[in-house]
Amino acid sequence: MISIKNVNKWYGSFQVLTDCSTEVKKGEVVVVCGPSGSGKSTLIKCVNALEPFQQGDIVVDNTSIADPRTNLPKLRSRVGMVFQHFELFPHLSISENLTIAQVKVLGRSKDEAIEKGLKLLDRVGLLAHANKHPGQLSGGQQQRVAIARALAMDPVVMLFDEPTSALDPEMVNEVLDVMVQLAQEGMTMMCVTHEMGFARKVADRVIFMDAGQIVEDCPKQAFFGDVSQRSERAQQFLAKILQH
Repeated sequence: MISIKNVNKWYGSFQVLTDCSTEVKKGEVVVVCGPSGSGKSTLIKCVNALEPFQQGDIVVDNTSIADPRTNLPKLRSRVGMVFQHFELFPHLSISENLTIAQVKVLGRSKDEAIEKGLKLLDRVGLLAHANKHPGQLSGGQQQRVAIARALAMDPVVMLFDEPTSALDPEMVNEVLDVMVQLAQEGMTMMCVTHEMGFARKVADRVIFMDAGQIVEDCPKQAFFGDVSQRSERAQQFLAKILQH
């Protein structure tokens, strides 16, 4: 579903991604972790062309991002993206947030878009809030709306960029529960997250990044299992996060 081949990216003279290569199969859940500044968010934003890269290629569902003929807005409409900060339109109601892109990008009728939006709102447990505005909801609720909005576009893959890091601890689980459910239903997912419990529960594979490079790319059992087999950098990272 996603093929990342020898991707290199620079900001000026600073290289943020170095020779990154990996693949995500259909229905696979891949968690990307690593210390701050390791290039995790940059890599995931390259997957739907929110960040340009200078070398290599990323192919999503047989469409090459590096190919200048690729219609990037069309590709993005098929790749669901959930950000750290919910990025909802504050002046629109929740149901309007869920329907606007369906109508404008996918060309659905307003009625069809509303029906789809409300169904997904119900799925994330927020149907009762359809007529409220984002500012009237908690952070966890807003993030669940953001997931429903991404799903409304019928994406072939879902990308999550630290979806719980801006939330109060009490709200983290309500968002992770929705993500776990998606994973169990077979959605192809690539998640940048520090939530190692989530990684252990639903990830098929774990990618560990450091200094712009993919240092580890292995099944979760291997990543969390015999830590002595991991790279020194991954061992340090795991020692810090797994002792609590």
